[in-house]
Amino acid sequence: MSNYYCQGIFKPKNPQKYKGTYPVVYRSRPELMLMQWFDIKDVILEWSSESIVIPYIKPTDGRVHRYYLDFSCKFIDKHGQTTRYIIEYKPFKQTQMPVKTPRKKERTYLIEQMTYAVNQAKWKAADEFAKHSGMNFMIITERNMPQP
Repeated sequence: MSNYYCQGIFKPKNPQKYKGTYPVVYRSRPELMLMQWFDIKDVILEWSSESIVIPYIKPTDGRVHRYYLDFSCKFIDKHGQTTRYIIEYKPFKQTQMPVKTPRKKERTYLIEQMTYAVNQAKWKAADEFAKHSGMNFMIITERNMPQP
């Protein structure tokens, strides 16, 4: 099954930990895996999906748009401290600056550049919001996905 076309409704086994709105919608297999991880791990005290909305300026049109963060969570870190994070899941490739190759079509390269620029603007806004709110911002990819 593809990572990108796996979508559905997640039903938490520990609904007392979920602090967001219902239904809980996942838009990819990695998002589903993160939801399952948040739901079952004892160190996670609470979590939500797409509950934090941050305004950002989209570089492709210069206008203010709304960025819905994938997740927020409150957990107990390895030092026993309560920590809050806002989290975005992205495939690793989308977190790296696009590279022009001889085989890549110009249109594909342009789309990758625009996507990267928009993501950078979103992540800058999320990082500033997190710091201002006493939280941390994290990008999770398939390379640093928590293991069950």
